[in-house]
Amino acid sequence: MTSGLSLGIGIAVLAVGTYVIRLAGPLLRNRLSVSANAEKLMDRATVVLLVAVALTGAFFVDHDFAGWARPAGVAVGILAAIFRAPIAIVVILAAATAAGLRALGVA
Repeated sequence: MTSGLSLGIGIAVLAVGTYVIRLAGPLLRNRLSVSANAEKLMDRATVVLLVAVALTGAFFVDHDFAGWARPAGVAVGILAAIFRAPIAIVVILAAATAAGLRALGVA
């Protein structure tokens, strides 16, 4: 029972914290000023973080290499996105590439 209670408390604390952080953005936007260089750096840091998370997911399962089929599917998806394919087509091409390579025995 205590683990369920701890889980509930943890979820509640995270929910409240997330709401407070989201609320702080609009409230503090006009009170705090950030230099243009810092703003540009924060924009780049966001992109770098998202790319790092995506690449980690593309190349690894737990602590092991995911095999070549998954990164190949991601690469095809990225190329389709660069050529401005609709998101459904991007996902289908990436999944089909990975599935096709796995069907051919490429791990």
